Amino acid sequence: MNDRKRAVQARVYGKVQGVGYRIWARGEATGFGLVGWVRNERDGSVTAWLAGADAAVSVMIERLWQGPQGASVARIDVDEIETWTAPGDFRVVA
Repeated sequence: MNDRKRAVQARVYGKVQGVGYRIWARGEATGFGLVGWVRNERDGSVTAWLAGADAAVSVMIERLWQGPQGASVARIDVDEIETWTAPGDFRVVA
């Protein structure tokens, strides 16, 4: 079994604000046992910081392409985070 941990920062572009994307992402991430946060950005994108089991992070990145009903994702930029300290839960932040 692979219990490798991974952390990424994903920036999601498209129609992702005003559709419940952050609340949806929190529910999905929590369901996969991930910790981190998600927030709206001034340019209309959404940033998600995801940490947890490697496989769960990979699945969550794929889920980010779908989003909630009404979302339309055009692009996702993913940056690996080498050194990190994870929060204890997954939060929507301002």
